[in-house]
Amino acid sequence: MEKVEVVSKAVKGSATERSRSGDIMSPIARTTKRFLDVVASIVGLAIFSPVLLVIYIAIKCEDHGKAIFSQERVGYHGEIFTLYKFRSMITLAEADGKPALCQKRDKRLTRVGRFLREHHLDELPQLWNVLKGEMSFVGPRPERKYFVDQIKSINPDYEQLYQLRPGLFSAATLYNGYTDSMTKMLERLRMDLDYLYHRSLWFDTKIIFLTVFSILVGKKF
Repeated sequence: MEKVEVVSKAVKGSATERSRSGDIMSPIARTTKRFLDVVASIVGLAIFSPVLLVIYIAIKCEDHGKAIFSQERVGYHGEIFTLYKFRSMITLAEADGKPALCQKRDKRLTRVGRFLREHHLDELPQLWNVLKGEMSFVGPRPERKYFVDQIKSINPDYEQLYQLRPGLFSAATLYNGYTDSMTKMLERLRMDLDYLYHRSLWFDTKIIFLTVFSILVGKKF
C-alpha cells in the first residue's frame, strides 16, 4: 500500500504541473486526427479481415465458446461504451462476478488467448470501436468502471482523461506493458496524463510506429 501511495503522490504532482500547459492540440489537429482514425480503421478492417476470420475460427475450434468478447468501459466524456475484443480467457472467467485483472501467467487464459495477448491481436476488433468514434488509434487505454472508481479514489486527476477518446494504442502500454496491479494502474495514469498535455499528430505517429515495431520484433521499450 505504501508503494501505491508514493506513486499516487508522483502522479498528482505530474498532473498539477502539466495542467498549467492547457490543451496544446488545435481544433484542426483534432479534426485531422479523427479523420485519420476513420480512414485508418476502414483500411485496417479491410486489410486484416482474413486475419480476423482466422482468429475467430481458432477461438471457436479451441473451446466452442464465443469468439468476440464485449465489455463495458469508461470512455470519452466519462460515458460508458461497449468495447470489443477477441476472447482470450475461458468462458465465465469471472464466474464470481468480481472484476479481476489479468496476470502475466493467468490460468484463465486459453492457449489461443495467450498467443493473442502476447501479440496484442486480441485488440483487433476495437478497429470497429475506432470507426464508430468511441475510440481513437492513440489515447489512454479504456478501463472498467470498477477499476476507474478505485483509481479516482486515490487520484481524482483520472477524470482529466475524459477529454480524450480511449486509444487502441497508448504510450503507457508501449512503455509500461499490461497493467496487473493498482500500482501499475497509477503509473499508467501518470503516463496518460503526460500524453494528454503533450499530444500531437507527430507523437501519435511515433506511438503507432513503435507499438507496431514492438509487436513485430518482440522488442520491449
